[in-house]
Amino acid sequence: MNFKELNLNEQILNSLHVLGYENPSPIQQKAIPHLLEGKDLFGCAQTGTGKTAAFALPILQLLYNAPRNRRGIKALILAPTRELAIQIGESFTDYGKGLNIKHTVIFGGVSQLNQTNALNRGIDILIATPGRLLDLMNQGFIKLDTIEFFVLDEADRMLDMGFIHDIRKIIPKLPKKRQTIFFSATVPDEIKSLSANLLNNPVKVEVTPVSSPVEIIHQRVLYVEKPEKRDALYDLIINESIEHALVFTRTKHGADKVAKDLSKKGIKAEAIHGNKSQNARQKALNGFKDRTVKILVATDIAARGIDVDKLSHVINFELPDVPETYIHRIGRTGRAGETGDAISFCSYEELSNLKDIRKLVKKGIEEMNQPPAFSSAPPAQPRTENGRSSHKPSNNRPQRRFARR
Repeated sequence: MNFKELNLNEQILNSLHVLGYENPSPIQQKAIPHLLEGKDLFGCAQTGTGKTAAFALPILQLLYNAPRNRRGIKALILAPTRELAIQIGESFTDYGKGLNIKHTVIFGGVSQLNQTNALNRGIDILIATPGRLLDLMNQGFIKLDTIEFFVLDEADRMLDMGFIHDIRKIIPKLPKKRQTIFFSATVPDEIKSLSANLLNNPVKVEVTPVSSPVEIIHQRVLYVEKPEKRDALYDLIINESIEHALVFTRTKHGADKVAKDLSKKGIKAEAIHGNKSQNARQKALNGFKDRTVKILVATDIAARGIDVDKLSHVINFELPDVPETYIHRIGRTGRAGETGDAISFCSYEELSNLKDIRKLVKKGIEEMNQPPAFSSAPPAQPRTENGRSSHKPSNNRPQRRFARR
């Protein structure tokens, strides 16, 4: 199937052709026809499956075909992070060339002046994070009574980040008569409940379930003790001639330390996380996209929405506690038919995490070095008030070390 078969207009088809898009992804094939018919939709799809175009293209076409004498915001897209909101805005720019449909993106962490100026000039489509949207609504800059299309993107991440209460404040301000589009990578009970209240007789589409990572991703694990991980990361990048990689850490502080260590060793690296200013985050992301930054070190929340073409490697500097997060991480590579490489560092304390990931993935994860001679992680140690372990190793107990590659 190609995009022409989805009954999109010539202007949109021309924009897609310029971008090099000829064939719709599975989620686009399944969603676009229903959305063009005005139906509500519940989509279960991960980042990287093409879901932005799946809702953006129908919204652009339906707005283009509608009478132009109507005032007010016609479409609202809610996203969990600034990065994802910006990325969605860029997609509307790319897809909507020549349509004369105006949009803007609003998010926190920056001055609201440029955002309110854009709102005052008048827009058709608003892409927003929940917190800044509520703030500007309370100040009187935004009214939602003219909304015809409402998109809730990455609803499960909204839940994880605590935005569910903000969303419940926003929903009553929307007109009851509207088309609602709901996307989530996973479907916990609270997401089911929220979607049931939002959607009216929805069509349900699902692609790439969270339990099934893209098969073309080559997954490997390197057993390495925690103190040796930074040296191991440098060795890996040099020995495998890695030119472009997204590295995941658990904490903001850890991301900074890893990026600083790589930079000291001559590898251009930047960190991206919630404590960085929006300008710093966008500069790092732009550098990573244009490949002037070789390694981008990120926390899970900051990386949400990062979409980089032809990303060859994802490296889990630390394994996530939640196995599904591993799927989200490695899904940044191996997109659009490209092959991808996902490499995970596993320390002694992370063996149970690796075991849980193996159960979920159901695909062999190649071992890059000799696995440890023990089968379970050590018992959790009591924590002091500052969160550090109060356990002190005994001099009589032999050290357990993984073999380095």
